[in-house]
Amino acid sequence: MRWDIFCQVIDNHGDLGVCWRLACQLATRGETVRFWIDDARALRWMAPQGCQGVSAIDWSDAGAVAEAAQGIAPDVLVEAFGCEPAPALIARFAANRQADGRQGVWINLEYLSAEPYVERLHTLPSPVFKGPGEGLTKHFFYPGFTPATGGLLREADLAGRRARFDRADWLAARSIHWHGERLVSLFCYEPPRLSALLAQWAEGATPTHLLVTEGRAAGAVRSALPSLADTASDRIGSLKISFLPLMPQAAFDELLWSCDFNFVRGEDSLVRAIWAGRPFAWQIYPQDDDAHHVKLEAFLHAIGAAPSLRAFHLAWNGIGEAAPAWPDDAALRNWTSDTQAARNALSTQIDLCTQLVDFVHRRR
Repeated sequence: MRWDIFCQVIDNHGDLGVCWRLACQLATRGETVRFWIDDARALRWMAPQGCQGVSAIDWSDAGAVAEAAQGIAPDVLVEAFGCEPAPALIARFAANRQADGRQGVWINLEYLSAEPYVERLHTLPSPVFKGPGEGLTKHFFYPGFTPATGGLLREADLAGRRARFDRADWLAARSIHWHGERLVSLFCYEPPRLSALLAQWAEGATPTHLLVTEGRAAGAVRSALPSLADTASDRIGSLKISFLPLMPQAAFDELLWSCDFNFVRGEDSLVRAIWAGRPFAWQIYPQDDDAHHVKLEAFLHAIGAAPSLRAFHLAWNGIGEAAPAWPDDAALRNWTSDTQAARNALSTQIDLCTQLVDFVHRRR
């Protein structure tokens, strides 16, 4: 089938990361995808080789929109995270259905959550009463953590690639000098209690090597430790810090596989941390009305987080007064076992791409 996926870059490339993975997974199944993006600059490093079967199109290019509006309409229109596709393309999609009698499928791909409403709203129809799509019906499609939801994005060969992965070779290839010390990755916004955690590692007895991703995470570390040299790496007590360049999605997955603990943020990296099977802490995107507190609690319940891991998450996200207390080795082993158990359970569920394709076929 022909798919149009519309993605708007809102903040920090998380929406782009999810949508690009979906587009590529559809392409590997033989689907043809036009990937409409309003800011494709991040794809230069996120997916420098592109993906066969996926055409990235600048959403702001009026000529490209006009050409598509005169061409063959897609069989499936995916509106990701409530973005508004170009009216001319919605009109073309609607006209195609009226002309040949086929039922095009309009999907509203929603954000990931473990909250109870997801099961209730997943695949519900939403009639369109005005605008160029008047008379059509959208369907909500919710990723989630239970069989009653759309599931999680997961490539068919992911487990095999992870099993064949050699972290020593991967680290050496990137000139990351590793001598058996604890490896921690950091992909975050600006955690309010980052300084406290950095101090614990620096003053601790166990050597820790922190691998900091480019962007806001690197800025947060340099703000927390203004004495850091302006170099690719530095050391403070037992803590060694290495700053990483921007990396493609596949390399980011491998970074998570390499580390003993991963700090992630947003939606895409959260799912990849689950599949990595390493203990992790999720910095959820903060909301002014503190609605993210409920979302975080629902997620921790969904993965069966131990009380100590739950407390660490709350502290890392600035919820409550306590600073995040780095766990001892026994707690880390327990967190690892719990994470792998959650991964294994979620791996038995049908992945999001498969469910989406099946749903579209049923609707058509």
